Amino acid sequence: MSLAIVCTRAQVGISAPKVNVEVHLSGGLPSFAIVGLPETAVKESRERVRSALINSGFDFPQRRITVNLAPADLPKEGGRYDLAIAVGILTASGQIPADSIKNAEFLGELALSGGIRPVTGVLPAALACRDDSHCLFLAERSASAANKAKNLEYYPVRHLLQLSAHLTATEKLTARVGTGYQAEQHAYKYPDLADVKGQFQAKRALEIAAAGGHNILLVGPPGSGKSMLANRLPGLLPEMSEDECIEVAVVHSIANLQEDSVSLNRPFRSPHHTASAVALVGGGGNPRPGEISLAHHGVLFLDELPEFSRQVLEVLREPMESGEILISRASRQTLFPSRFQLVTAMNPCPCGYYSDGSDRCRCSPDQVKRYQSRVSGPLLDRIDLQLTVHAVSQNDLMNYSDDGECSESVRTRVVESRNLQLQRQAMPNQMLQGKELEKHCVLIEKDQKLLAEAMERLRLSARAYHRILRVSRTIADLEGKESIEQKHLLEALSYRVSGQDMLK
Repeated sequence: MSLAIVCTRAQVGISAPKVNVEVHLSGGLPSFAIVGLPETAVKESRERVRSALINSGFDFPQRRITVNLAPADLPKEGGRYDLAIAVGILTASGQIPADSIKNAEFLGELALSGGIRPVTGVLPAALACRDDSHCLFLAERSASAANKAKNLEYYPVRHLLQLSAHLTATEKLTARVGTGYQAEQHAYKYPDLADVKGQFQAKRALEIAAAGGHNILLVGPPGSGKSMLANRLPGLLPEMSEDECIEVAVVHSIANLQEDSVSLNRPFRSPHHTASAVALVGGGGNPRPGEISLAHHGVLFLDELPEFSRQVLEVLREPMESGEILISRASRQTLFPSRFQLVTAMNPCPCGYYSDGSDRCRCSPDQVKRYQSRVSGPLLDRIDLQLTVHAVSQNDLMNYSDDGECSESVRTRVVESRNLQLQRQAMPNQMLQGKELEKHCVLIEKDQKLLAEAMERLRLSARAYHRILRVSRTIADLEGKESIEQKHLLEALSYRVSGQDMLK
């Protein structure tokens, strides 16, 4: 047989479209051509495949070899096609029976010795392969990633000779079946909330944010504990479900970040304020996920918020609402998930001591205004809880005896509240929209008038109105109440006003 067709998978965002590697051997001067929009690394497969076959003891055909990667209009990148090309050449030259590669896919990069190396994006390829009822041959070091694709039949392979022995029925490999995301119960590795001395209002706000999935802004002078509080939020969140674990693992697989790790802990990303817009939301010639996608189903912490470029911060506005980011390029569009919980911290002025009750601040009104204006109103409007964090006095810091409530205790209440929300509306309160919001966030007439008056006096937007309702619903859920009471509404309003104490 001079024509062979082998299946493999490309990588486009979080998807893995099927690619047919068509190998044709014909007469003429010996040559090796790869067509089908291959980029440089794919074109270099010619030398890797040639050396791998020769060094493994196979006959490399001295004929005209044409490899077509179909569909031809899909860009092909990386060394992930090496194994499929090598199998196609062996099949087309009759060294491997054609029937042995039916309903099978091959994914891996070749070493010059014939060894099979892992590639990025194994998990999305494994999931797509399973959905097509195919078995998958891949590098042995990628076995744990493939195992997350439940019910997938896969074969971890170390070397071309081992693969050839299996396909020619000389020495069969043992098939494995994906068991899914069988993560064991892991203790949370995040710092404990009990380490924070005082700051009872801030701890309460963190509990509300964790229960409803709300965004939060902490405003206060240096050393008041803003970063300590933010770093303890992930320890209050419920563990991820199996579906959420798979979604997070898929994104991390594409970014080549600990693809094989198994953890129920939610992601926590804290980029430096020098990060670019592309680093934050993703992009590049071959679009890659950014920090907001790597924080999917987890927490994105932006410390020193005004120090970020305003242009960088503005790109967060749409993903915060939609939970996804669409990267558009001239040739294609790539969609990445970005359902993250935003936690931000900032000082009220360049020196940090504005309006802290002391005379340490030397910033002029213009300096304070310019500093605070780096964070736009539309972005602040999308943050549900805006809280002032006052500095702990030296006496309280040194003589504070109460260790406070630990993260595990708070997390128990958060989990109960989150389960209540999922049973009632199948989503956290932060995601309530339209009719669902009107249905589950009903106020009595007296409270409606109170909220209307507060909106007028505080000049709140319609978006702020909806966010106040969502926070009120979360506070009621933490108390196990079926309806929103006035005390819940007032507490939600206080978190909308508190952060303005230090912001002009």
